Amino acid sequence: MSVTVFNPRINDAAGAKTTATAPAVIALTESSSAQSPVDKVAPKKVFVTTQGCQMNVYDSGKMLDVLGDSHGMEVTHNIDEADVLLMNTCSIREKAQEKVFSELGRWRKLKEKRPDLVIGVGGCVASQEGDNIQKRAPYVDMVFGPQTLHRLPELYDQSNEQRDIAPKNRIGTIDVSFPSIEKFDFLPEPRVEGYKAFVSIMEGCSKYCSFCVVPYTRGEELSRPLDDVLAEIDSLAAQGIREINLLGQNVNGYRGEKDDGSICRFAELLHYVSHVDGVERIRYTTSHPLEFTDDIIDAYAQLPELVSHLHLPVQSGSNAILAAMKRNHTIDVYINQINKLKAIRPDIHLSSDFIIGFPGETDQDFQDTLNLAKELNFDHSYSFIYSKRPGTPAAELPDDVSFTTKKARLAEFQKVIIDSTLAKTHEMVGTTTRVLVEQIANRHPDCLIGTADNTRTVMFPYDENKMNELLGKIVSVRITDFVSPHMVKGELIEVLA
Repeated sequence: MSVTVFNPRINDAAGAKTTATAPAVIALTESSSAQSPVDKVAPKKVFVTTQGCQMNVYDSGKMLDVLGDSHGMEVTHNIDEADVLLMNTCSIREKAQEKVFSELGRWRKLKEKRPDLVIGVGGCVASQEGDNIQKRAPYVDMVFGPQTLHRLPELYDQSNEQRDIAPKNRIGTIDVSFPSIEKFDFLPEPRVEGYKAFVSIMEGCSKYCSFCVVPYTRGEELSRPLDDVLAEIDSLAAQGIREINLLGQNVNGYRGEKDDGSICRFAELLHYVSHVDGVERIRYTTSHPLEFTDDIIDAYAQLPELVSHLHLPVQSGSNAILAAMKRNHTIDVYINQINKLKAIRPDIHLSSDFIIGFPGETDQDFQDTLNLAKELNFDHSYSFIYSKRPGTPAAELPDDVSFTTKKARLAEFQKVIIDSTLAKTHEMVGTTTRVLVEQIANRHPDCLIGTADNTRTVMFPYDENKMNELLGKIVSVRITDFVSPHMVKGELIEVLA
């Protein structure tokens, strides 16, 4: 059997709409007299469990794509029938490694019953731990980092070869290198279900916040070329995707190369994406205040496709804590950015990330964070007690605040956010909102369900005989009832797109 690697690229003509070119795929060929293994036996099944951020969700989907494309594997949600088990890990929280090894301990029992079961560990913990994973869990067959998931077919084949050669003394395969942006060149054509999709536009982060492990597990910032990003989005739109969510650890720091060698900044990318036929809504995550520039804010005045929701992590309301975190911005800068945006989009909904109980956080520091949350009236937030990550500068900072105090502060902070979320959802009643219709409600077959710009789930009744005609459409819905903090009910006004 021979392996042929294809990597086609086509540059679009100046000013023309970009069209998708199939990303690189790995094609397995044999002599014409032999059947392929996929023809001889039933397809193998792969089970994936995902921890952490939306970037990991995106990467898990790509893992399934590359194994399906190269080996004809099928996805299963039943771990007991899987031939391949993949764990996509996240190291952002404390004791993340121990959670991984705990889960691997459960998987070991499955492998004892089925020795041919292939186990792989990917993601940030894999990148951080490397061969230590196989030292502690020698039954793991593959260890791969976020930048090498495209090499899964090769790692899988190598793992099987090792087992065939030395079944009792098998050595697993490890690849946690940082091969630049290579992985995107070797991913298959994106395949999706539904009407929303993530598109990763860059990898890594170069901000080196003192609490964060990402630069050490995913590397420094590397942006995908503009043509590659647009080709993927164009392909997704051709498959019926209406909403694109641009992903990156520091997504608004995007600096993608154009085909003429010049650099495309994030605000310019937003304009390009808005012109892709079929794309009606654009989201992005996660942003950094340092990169939230005026040209991005201006895009909200120019691009109706940009949803009226922004996730902009601030982490703390205290300038002293922000300095200790090495965030390199102040609260005044952050507030000024939000006020500029609200002047353009008065209906903007704002969410953020907060770390409570960072080393050295005083009562006043925490009060500053509470005050910020109340002043900016956040729609929702992701908030956690500080989690020490080995190898980061913050791990060496003295911390004399008790865990009990930190828990009490977190509860007080989250109540402020919960109250704000409830109030904002109640305020939707009587207003009209734009909704992407996604499915028929399971418990209410006479209703359709979609997502509003502000991330709320919206349910509205419709003719049961005509349900399918609205799926994937952007519609206007008048909100009539509060259902839950993140769900409302309404009535259809008109179809917008």
